[in-house]
Amino acid sequence: MSRVARSHFWALLLFSVGVFMAQLDNGIISSALTTINRHFDVTDNWGAWGITIYTLGLSISLPIVGKLSDRYGRKKLFIIEIALFGAGSLFVALSPTFGLYLVARFLQALGGGGIFIIGNSHILSTVEPEKQAKYLGLLGAMNGVAAVLGPNIGSFLLDLTGNWHILFLINVPIAIVLFFLGLTKLRESSDPSPGRLDLAGTVVLSFAVLSLMYGLTNIDIDVWASFKEIEVSGFIGAAIVLFVILFVYESALERKQTGDPILPLYLIRQPRYLMILVIGMLSGGSLAAMIFIPGFVENVLGIQAEKSGYWMTPLALASGVGAGMGGALVAKRGPVFAVILSGIVAAAGFALFPFWTETKWQFVISSVIAGIGMGIILGAPLNILATEGLRANKGTALASLSLLRQVGMTIAPTLYAGFLARGYNRMGDLFRTEFPDILRDNVAQANLSQDALAELAQIGKQMASGAGSVEPGQVSEIINSIQNPALKETIMKSVSELTQLAAKNGYGGMYWAAAAIGVLIVLVSFILVPLRKNVALHQDSSGAVRTHQHPS
Repeated sequence: MSRVARSHFWALLLFSVGVFMAQLDNGIISSALTTINRHFDVTDNWGAWGITIYTLGLSISLPIVGKLSDRYGRKKLFIIEIALFGAGSLFVALSPTFGLYLVARFLQALGGGGIFIIGNSHILSTVEPEKQAKYLGLLGAMNGVAAVLGPNIGSFLLDLTGNWHILFLINVPIAIVLFFLGLTKLRESSDPSPGRLDLAGTVVLSFAVLSLMYGLTNIDIDVWASFKEIEVSGFIGAAIVLFVILFVYESALERKQTGDPILPLYLIRQPRYLMILVIGMLSGGSLAAMIFIPGFVENVLGIQAEKSGYWMTPLALASGVGAGMGGALVAKRGPVFAVILSGIVAAAGFALFPFWTETKWQFVISSVIAGIGMGIILGAPLNILATEGLRANKGTALASLSLLRQVGMTIAPTLYAGFLARGYNRMGDLFRTEFPDILRDNVAQANLSQDALAELAQIGKQMASGAGSVEPGQVSEIINSIQNPALKETIMKSVSELTQLAAKNGYGGMYWAAAAIGVLIVLVSFILVPLRKNVALHQDSSGAVRTHQHPS
């Protein structure tokens, strides 16, 4: 193996393990939230901050680490990120109070958030172009598989040990190994920096992103009502003001050419790059649909709650396969083709959920199709598009893309939850339209005694004396009053089937929305095609790539 090949091998290995570890920790905590909340004696609302604070930390670290890695070197920033993540993991496990636990989770996020960005920009800067897609696909596969397997692995370790601390302590030895191997095996790479570091812009950007993401995380199902709350409108409004200030400041800094702006305005002004950011945000919305799969299999397919998380595995494995396919597709057919195919396949997979998941094997097939579609877009295609033609600031471009993907992943769950709420809110209509037929079928199958039938007839008379039908709020009262055990079981079964039908309607609408997002990815990709044709890539005498815009 040549020196260059060894360098690439170690880079891919270290970044893959680092990405897997950091992304895994983003989801692994969900399986232990109840245990952690009980340990610190906090409410579920407060406990959810263990996830929220990690999301906020990721959002802040993404653009900053991207810029710093470009400027000071990806090897240096990788080592710093790994050290922060390892220290944060140790402090989380050893936190004596809930407050220190949240601080440690934030430190974890600051360390883990930039590893994927650093890895991608390092590959794009050091690996020959014909191999970049394959390497990026592998990193994307690690990122996607870890994201979905996190809750599964967390549940397994918690069941095995009964100790939530192990979920975080397991990161420490891995981080130590990565730290020392990074020092000795990684090759340094960086981009030329035109001026001094933009500290003021970095501070403003940090507060702008923090304010935006905090506001977005507080949006509830009732969106309009949410914006009446200061936690939403106030923080999102503050974010808009800060971004305007940042834009003005960065524009002036760019004109003076006396510093290195933290915000890549020259990129943002390009319609091509803006379309890529839109696709990135849409892909985040598509990825967010994954977190509802345990709820789907529990409420629609009737899987036990404690086993529902394991049914994310088919999608996780398929997304890993899809990420590898994405790299191969980019190499053979180009990144836009890969993105379009990703949107089509993901849309097809999600569209199967509403009407073709009557059995578990149908669900597995639908999950695999959706997983492959999402996996394709995880690694190579968008990353190559975002850095296409860039001589410098690759990490900055990738960080902006990742930030918009994170925004999509934050906004989409509210949209999806709205569909679920509307599904369950139709329970009243379903009681009037579907419940009589469901109950009649179950009564016919139950072979009830005459006493039970007489009691059922009495219940029917009570209902007829009112509106002629039962309302959802009356169900528990009616069930509790039933004397005959067989009749009670029959009615409970009928109510369960009706609830399942409401869940199916809600989840059906949700996954139709996810399919629509896949279609939007395809449409925006077609808009991107002519914009890319206006970009000519030229090689200068040193072999660096520059971007020139042709007159439109």
